[in-house]
Amino acid sequence: MIFWFLSGAMALVVGGFLARAAWRGADTPLPAQADYDLKVYRDQLDEVERDLARGVVSEADAVRIRTEISRRILAADAAQDGGKQNTSRPPPVVLIAGVVVLGAGSLALYWHLGQPGYGDLALADRIAFAEDMRRNRPSQQSAVESLPASPSTEGLSADYLALMQQLRATVKERPEDLQGQTLLAQNEARVDNFAAAAEAQGNVLRLKGADRTAKDIADYAELLVLAAGGYVSPEAETALREVLNRDEQDGRARYYLGLMMVQTGRPDVGFRIWDALLRRGPADAAWIEPIRAQISQVASLAGVNYEMPQIGTGAPARGPSAEDIEAASEMSADDRMEMIGGMVAGLSDRLASEGGPPQDWARLITSLGVLGDTDQARAVYDNALEVFSGDNAALDMIRSAGERAGVAG
Repeated sequence: MIFWFLSGAMALVVGGFLARAAWRGADTPLPAQADYDLKVYRDQLDEVERDLARGVVSEADAVRIRTEISRRILAADAAQDGGKQNTSRPPPVVLIAGVVVLGAGSLALYWHLGQPGYGDLALADRIAFAEDMRRNRPSQQSAVESLPASPSTEGLSADYLALMQQLRATVKERPEDLQGQTLLAQNEARVDNFAAAAEAQGNVLRLKGADRTAKDIADYAELLVLAAGGYVSPEAETALREVLNRDEQDGRARYYLGLMMVQTGRPDVGFRIWDALLRRGPADAAWIEPIRAQISQVASLAGVNYEMPQIGTGAPARGPSAEDIEAASEMSADDRMEMIGGMVAGLSDRLASEGGPPQDWARLITSLGVLGDTDQARAVYDNALEVFSGDNAALDMIRSAGERAGVAG
């Protein structure tokens, strides 16, 4: 309320000053057109005398020109005497309405474009706030308990419901039956009972032990997310990172990890993860359509003017061409550093807006270190660690570049 009070007061004060200027300005007469014309004609008379003195015009021509100018001066002087200056003020109601419209319009525009209720934060503070949000977000149990207790059974046949009850009873009597737990997880998911399906899938992981696959863990993580109504809990994140430790290219795990970043105040990281998935494809992957439906809004939150890429085209690395390198070899040291700085700025802008493979991130970190911009190199390094979290090969490449730039650790 304090913010809105101060904003409204400032808008009214500014509007009041404008209204006061409009009211007082009505008493200030504007120069008449005749005054301007008289000044011009007098200057022309002076110019005629100078031309006559230099011999540019003859005495007869000078007399004729003086006569014509004098005639125009008389006409302008008559117009000046007959003209009246309009000093009428605008009606007070018009000024008051203008102030109200100005204030209300400004507040409405801020309500639409701004973020009411949020203070101004530096980038480092926003990142720290997002990290704190991620560490202290609700648990899986809290998220599940906040949702309706059980899914509706409307539309399910009586025979199927009877089979489900029998399956649940059998698995309860034989909790160590791997096949029974697998069937229970699958069928609970079919009836949208995701909390029970996640519990059964968790038992599948327990029973399989070291034999569990990345797909088994990804199924469990997805069921946790669905059970929480689309929310990626700390427990789901742990499962997703285990998937990526086993299979760094798992698209489903990367999709949900990007969703978690969006939910915890890092839409910039989530956008880059999703953009990379779109570019990698394939077009029929299960996560492509959910990303396409959300990425424009996420890009807007990340401050990116985004154009949807062609699915599955990849993210080609863009660096200096052979012609660029040859041209740089012929430059002076200062020109060469300026050229390198421009290339680095272009690469940085592209990675910020479009993302890219780890090779590009590593190249940018190394280049910033060479240019001596260690603060920017460290910021890019930390961001890259988040973008490629779970991708061991990419992380090794990023850490190596960070060591060369002196920002790792």
